[in-house]
Amino acid sequence: MKLIMAIIQDKDSAILSDELVEANVRATKLPSTGGFLRAGNTTFMIGVEDERVDEVLSIIKTNCEAREQFVATPVSMDVPLDNAIAYPMEVHVGGATVFVLPVDSFHRF
Repeated sequence: MKLIMAIIQDKDSAILSDELVEANVRATKLPSTGGFLRAGNTTFMIGVEDERVDEVLSIIKTNCEAREQFVATPVSMDVPLDNAIAYPMEVHVGGATVFVLPVDSFHRF
């Protein structure tokens, strides 16, 4: 058995959740926050049998695509106000960061 932890953008959360339910995969959703953009993320904890890992990874990959987005650069307090203009910067967002961990024991009560 494996524990799949997938950190995805909130925007993809509902779609992924629906697809996991349709595939009869149980998951626990936890709210989380990204460090770079301080944007809302969702962390899915998914316990699956070893033979279903590739199937679940495929579902995640299909429904959590990376995309580009423009964000304003942060204004530094060290810069005089007349130079403190935020410029748009293109960044890659979305996609998924996935960890697959071995599970020694699993219990459902």
